[in-house]
Amino acid sequence: MLKIGIFGVGHLGKFHIKNWKEIDQVEIIGFYDPNDQAAGEAESLFGLKRYTDMDALINDADAIDVVTPTQFHYEACEAALRKSKHVFVEKPLANNMQEAAALLKLTKEAKVKFQVGHVERFNAAFSALDKSTIHPMFIEVHRLAQFNPRGTEVSVILDLMIHDIDVILSMVKSDIKQISASGVAVMTDTPDIANVRIEFHNGCVANLTSSRISMKKMRKMRVFQKDAYIGIDFLEKKSEIIRLKKEADREELFSFEIDTPKGNKTIVVENPNADYDNALHAELSSFRDAILLDQTPVVSELDGYHALEVAHQILEKIGSQQLNQS
Repeated sequence: MLKIGIFGVGHLGKFHIKNWKEIDQVEIIGFYDPNDQAAGEAESLFGLKRYTDMDALINDADAIDVVTPTQFHYEACEAALRKSKHVFVEKPLANNMQEAAALLKLTKEAKVKFQVGHVERFNAAFSALDKSTIHPMFIEVHRLAQFNPRGTEVSVILDLMIHDIDVILSMVKSDIKQISASGVAVMTDTPDIANVRIEFHNGCVANLTSSRISMKKMRKMRVFQKDAYIGIDFLEKKSEIIRLKKEADREELFSFEIDTPKGNKTIVVENPNADYDNALHAELSSFRDAILLDQTPVVSELDGYHALEVAHQILEKIGSQQLNQS
């Protein structure tokens, strides 16, 4: 039985607890949260033991799940890694690149499993594409949210866009050549809306727009490649592939004919489905499996580091742009 200790039982922490309770071979031994109100709610709702000593919880656990505000990620992760405990930490990995680099070093020394909570990797819309060949040449992303004071301690880049940065880095097998970015702070002191263009050495271009001051929600990614268009709707958990027909295609696939300069072509439309629809449950289960089966986590500390690195490069670009305009 894998013993899990929870750090942070606020809004998202409670979702983690609910999902851990549904996962086999796992036992939540307790939680640590200095906020008396949040701790009292967790004790009442889940009947869990509250630890008032952070180190005591780490000592009793095999792995910890860090669901605290970002500025406290490093403290909890460092303490656990120094005791050679496995770590799951919500995105972003750390508050800054210095902390992130230190966690990479500590993880290597501790020889434990470390997973970063980039939950969109487990979204049914994205997971349904696991068996598809993806070689993006152009990516268009819109991630829009209505304003919510929770989470505004970080910019929209670290709050929302980092989800799409991680997904894109997992798809595009090439180093980044250039980043262009612009952003505006409207409701907070950090950018609330931003547009970013990422150019890769292999020719792929990704254009990302994120906003947390929109009237409606949207989480869509459109991927264009030589032989296909792939639509991913993270909000509706649906994906769509429109491509040229292959000889091996099943007859029941919806298809239609089009005229091209090179003659008639048959286009097929696929709507692949994932085996599950609870991304958080799948994500936490994969962390359990990484530990029990000695596997590399789906989103490793290195993945989290690269996503954070690109996010900070974007923030630097936006900062430079604002200085030039002042």
